[in-house]
Amino acid sequence: QVQLVESGGGLVQPGGSLRLSCAASGTIFRVNRMGWYRQAPGRERELVAVFTRSGNTNYTDSVKGRFTISRDNAKITVDLQMNSLKPEDTATYYCNVEVRKLGDPTWMNYWGKGTLVTVSS
Repeated sequence: QVQLVESGGGLVQPGGSLRLSCAASGTIFRVNRMGWYRQAPGRERELVAVFTRSGNTNYTDSVKGRFTISRDNAKITVDLQMNSLKPEDTATYYCNVEVRKLGDPTWMNYWGKGTLVTVSS
């Protein structure tokens, strides 16, 4: 099994910062894509930031210049530094990782349970 544990969500005032962390554990052999998605109430889940299979980073336009994604391959973690937060960033943020398990050639997609970020004064 593969588990993803997110942390770092909470309540922050507009203009503030938060750092989300996601740690993957289990019988992981290789990790490919790692990223963060979010889902606001009444809206579909959307990509926030991701490390692609080629190792590049992609950000949704609304967070460019404010959010930074980083990863630690040795620890199998992916973080999201969020600065200059806006009320419209309020959402549940989900970690997403593509992994291969030991002894299995199939790439599988895993999701964390989500961490709530609320930006409000």
